[in-house]
Parts: sequence; C-alpha cells; structure tokens
Amino acid sequence: MDSKNASANHQYSYKSSGVDIDAGNDLVERIKSHAKSTARRGADGALGGFGGLFDLKAAGYEDPILVAANDGVGTKLKIAIETGIHDTVGIDLVAMCVNDLIVQGAEPLFFLDYLATGHLDPTAAEQVIAGIADGCRQANATLIGGETAEMPGMYANNDYDLAGFAVGAAERGALLPRRDIAQGDAIIGLASSGLHSNGFSLVRKLVSDFGLDYGEPAPFAPTQSLGAALLTPTRIYVRSVLAAMRQTGALKGLAHITGGGFTENIPRILPDDCGADLDLGTIAISPVFAWLSETGNIPAAEMLRTFNCGVGMVVITAAGDATAVVDCLQAEGETASVIGTITAHDSGERVKVATAPGL
Repeated sequence: MDSKNASANHQYSYKSSGVDIDAGNDLVERIKSHAKSTARRGADGALGGFGGLFDLKAAGYEDPILVAANDGVGTKLKIAIETGIHDTVGIDLVAMCVNDLIVQGAEPLFFLDYLATGHLDPTAAEQVIAGIADGCRQANATLIGGETAEMPGMYANNDYDLAGFAVGAAERGALLPRRDIAQGDAIIGLASSGLHSNGFSLVRKLVSDFGLDYGEPAPFAPTQSLGAALLTPTRIYVRSVLAAMRQTGALKGLAHITGGGFTENIPRILPDDCGADLDLGTIAISPVFAWLSETGNIPAAEMLRTFNCGVGMVVITAAGDATAVVDCLQAEGETASVIGTITAHDSGERVKVATAPGL
C-alpha cells in the first residue's frame, strides 16, 4: 500500500500527533483556584480571557511609570524533572522576574507565565503553577494569565521549560537607582536562600561527574535529599525591600545578584566614577557554596562571578542611614548586614571582594 492510500485509510486527530486538548482544558480548570488566590487591588486573578486586565488607578497609582521584566529558571528545571519535585520552580520563576522589578524601585503588579512541554501532564503542570501562585502571593502580584504549549517533537515527553513575565509600577520620579550614589555610601547585603537560579549547568555537571544521586542525602544538608536541597527556591525580596523604601526613604540603589555575581551586577547601578569594596567575611556563607567550591576545586573568582555566594540582593544607602535600613530589613524578616562601601573608581576592577572563609 502506498503512503497516499495509507493516509487515506487512517483517521488522524490532534491527539494522535501528540497534543491532548482535553488535558489542556483539565489544567485550566485545575489552576483557576491558584490564580484566584493571587488577587490584589487592580486585578481579580481570573483566568480564561484572551488577555489579562489591570487597573492602575484601582491599585492606587496617580502618575505611574510601568516597568517590565522577563526571565526563566534555566537548567535548574532539569533537577525538578529528574526528581519529580515540581512545586518550587514556579517560585523561582516569579522571583527571578519580580526581584528585577524591585531593584528599579517598582512594585510588582501582575505576572504571566509560559509553560512549554513535550507531553502535558496536568498533575505535574498544576504543581508548577501552584508554585507560581505561591511566588505571586509572596510578591503581592496577581497571576493575570499565561500560556501552556504542548509541543511533541520539540521537547522530550517529560521535559518542560518555563518563562515568566512581570510588570510593575513606580510613581514618576521614584525609580532607582538614584543619581546621588557616591563614595562612602554603605552596601548592605541580604542573605540568599541558597543557589537561587544561577549556575546550575555547573552544579549539574559536578553531580554527574562525581556520580552523585539526587535522592541521597545532600553532603551539605544531610537532613534533605540532594535534589530537594538544590531546589530550594529563590528568595523573593519584594515585601521587605518595599517596606524599607517606604519607611526609610533612604535606598539609593539595589542590585539583584544573579548570573555574573557581584562583579557584574553591582556595576550596573553605579556611576562611572564609583566602585565597590566588599567583605564577605561579615556574612554566614551557606554550606552549599563551600561544598561546590571544594568539590569542584572552583577558584574564588569563578565562584564570585557564577553564584550569589550567600547574598541575593544588595542595597546602597548613605552610611548614616545604614543602621536604620538594616533594622527595617531585619524587622521584615531579612538577614541583613553591611558588607561593603562605595569607593572612588578610575581604572581596574570595579568590584573588589575580600573572600569569605570557605570560598
């Protein structure tokens, strides 16, 4: 029988090609309650329309500037897929976006997600989106919409990828960084929850090369499995930083410490004639960083430009305001301390780091 006749005698459907519309509809019903739980002023958190609506006036803004950010979770997703632990990477997705909004002085307002997979498993997808809703609640941002794409042939059956999109607002004139960052200002570090969502291609290579099992106890946290410990979600700094901004009025600039570490992220907010001197000996380094450094024989400079090394966010303020800002951040639940000073810069390295023990 030739191919033409074979095609004529076979009844095709979208499902036979690997796309299950019913599974997609099932997922939409499953996640409606998660989206509704993220409702805030300006949006009701409902899903199902062709687009999400947000009312800036209802949210209390008079003359706002909108700020947008998008990001993903990277190869940390491979650990979630291999371990079957899907309920934390959604928090990572939100965190990577909203932390980028808050450093610009913007309050996150709403969030949209995109999930692409080779085969839609409604149970696993619901766990991912439940994590996204959790992250949105932490950031006080509404989950206003999203998209799920089942693409057999593009992804292996169990693989999936995530992308997130966040929009926030600040009143005109309130954006960060301010122009008065100057020599002598204090640099405050806010502790990270662990690796956050950067450097996982290196982490996964070490796990593979040393024959480690994600189900075994983590060498640096024996009460957890290695997979669960590495999947500790990215800390969301929105509520605490917003409180410090509003209560003290003293924040001059913020830097989210993601890929590129201290050496590449802090200079993004500094005037051309300023640098930074950091002393990480003043913070408690999470054991995961010392384990990575020792296991992989990773040079300190490589650690500092690949990982957050214990500090997920830095705050710049006048030296005289540092105590008040630290006190406010600590009252909001952050582990915060002064870790450095803004210095004069004319040539050479912009950021100089006194390496902490363990790195």
